[in-house]
Amino acid sequence: MIKKLLVLFALCIMAVVPAHAELKVDIIAGAAEPISVAVQKIETAGNVSDDDAKMIRDVVDADLKSTGLFRIVSRDALPEFVQMGKMPDFTLWNAVHAQVLVQAKLSAESGGRYNLEFYVWDVNGKEQIEAQSLVASKKSARRLAHIMADAIYERLTGEVGYFDTQIVFIAETGPVQSRIKRMAIMDQDGYGLRYLSDEDTFVMSPHFSPNMQTIVFLSFRDDDPMVWTLDLETGEQRRLGQFGGMNFAPRFSPDGTKIALSLVKNGITHIYEYDIASKSLRQLTFGYSLNTSPAYSPDGKKMAFNSDRSGNQQIYVLDLETGDVERITYGAGRYATPAWSPDGQFIAFTKMADDTFYIGIMDPRGRNEKILAGGWYMEAPSWAPGSRRVVYYETEKSLDGMERMSHIRSVDITGQNIYDIPLPDGVYGVEPTWSPKLP
Repeated sequence: MIKKLLVLFALCIMAVVPAHAELKVDIIAGAAEPISVAVQKIETAGNVSDDDAKMIRDVVDADLKSTGLFRIVSRDALPEFVQMGKMPDFTLWNAVHAQVLVQAKLSAESGGRYNLEFYVWDVNGKEQIEAQSLVASKKSARRLAHIMADAIYERLTGEVGYFDTQIVFIAETGPVQSRIKRMAIMDQDGYGLRYLSDEDTFVMSPHFSPNMQTIVFLSFRDDDPMVWTLDLETGEQRRLGQFGGMNFAPRFSPDGTKIALSLVKNGITHIYEYDIASKSLRQLTFGYSLNTSPAYSPDGKKMAFNSDRSGNQQIYVLDLETGDVERITYGAGRYATPAWSPDGQFIAFTKMADDTFYIGIMDPRGRNEKILAGGWYMEAPSWAPGSRRVVYYETEKSLDGMERMSHIRSVDITGQNIYDIPLPDGVYGVEPTWSPKLP
């Protein structure tokens, strides 16, 4: 079960509007110079684990560094430690080329809780630009670190943070000829992986509900490919319904009241919408083509999907109010697996051309296509909150062609800063989906 963090308060103590040019990183420019951030050793008070204090600092450093937008000042280069509540000597921090200074204090409270206070300083402006105080159980210390990193990221970029999130995916183990596929979940940095399904049931295509309470997925339980839901609190699994044919590729609507899915009837695959409350099914696409991979727009008014109705696989957008369908991809090759960004500005996609797979983004009209990554096989883009990064999986084959190694990777919308999300030895990952920010 997901460990719930009880944040009793996240209090902004001080946020001064500077009179000079505001310190802010440009997240659009691909070659922007990173902002240098110095994170001091975390102070402790009361019955605090030194390991927890060190872990929080390490996680904040790693989160910020992973974006490619920040350079973490070496700890060996940091000037003399400055206690919380005391004014830093900004001359010393300028000398080590720190543009941002972060101070933090971790205190033990009654009831097995931690209080994490932190200050963020603009070194050149000589002023405090962020201050927060967070309270959570000691078991949730790592989440406190991610929330702290989100706050720093949001203050310096003006965008939504994505560190306090999770990724659900299909974990593969064993030889390629007899791979075991299990649904698994982990933090966005690869920490805390745990399995959500057993080794005996083949599963695919997991996706979160907007409130993070439910995962919808395809299960081949009893050799019957059907859409199921998993309650993350109770662990209960339920079949969505009996629809008279194979159904797959499920996605929640933005308000969580509906699930779009593909359903095969009489050899024809169409997209349907299942209303959870009324348990009714509405057909959305028609004709004799194959239609799948539905993806709602953030406002729930449109749906991107891929179809071969033009002769080969392309991406279309359906207006859910009028029923009008518009083709939006016309580039060379085939297009599939559309994923609408949370801010509505982009659609991510998989492209197949010249014996190569690509992950790319475009605007909702299919214009301004930008390739972010390419390789032997890659698929299933999914967006982080804030629409800054895309997660996907890439499969590589060994030199003898007998092995398949699938990695979960993340890339930002500039096409730079690609990195692997670490998995345990012997575990490969496919079909990742990024969660909303945790409740």
